Amino acid sequence: ESVRVARGYIEKHKHRELAFTEVAAAVHLSAFHFCKVFRKATGLTFGHYLSLMRIEDAKLKLQNQHTRISQAAFAVGFQSIAQFNRTFRRFTGESPTEYRRAFYRAGSAVS
Repeated sequence: ESVRVARGYIEKHKHRELAFTEVAAAVHLSAFHFCKVFRKATGLTFGHYLSLMRIEDAKLKLQNQHTRISQAAFAVGFQSIAQFNRTFRRFTGESPTEYRRAFYRAGSAVS
């Protein structure tokens, strides 16, 4: 139950700076216990999970060709473009620009 509530809290607040201690307090667990329970339930650390949620949101934003990459990065909670680019590549295997190009190439191939 705590992890379900934590995931909802993360979903609601993932666009801003968010510490695992804040989420732990929101679900009334110690930071240590929260980290342990969260990882056991999700298979991911809090930081990895938060980054994954932000990258998934960024991918949706990047599908809009009028959204600048920097706008997408800051809108989903990244503090810098460099951090966003590194994290995006780590999770997707490509840069945000490459992702966007591939998305539009795939879309034009379907059309």
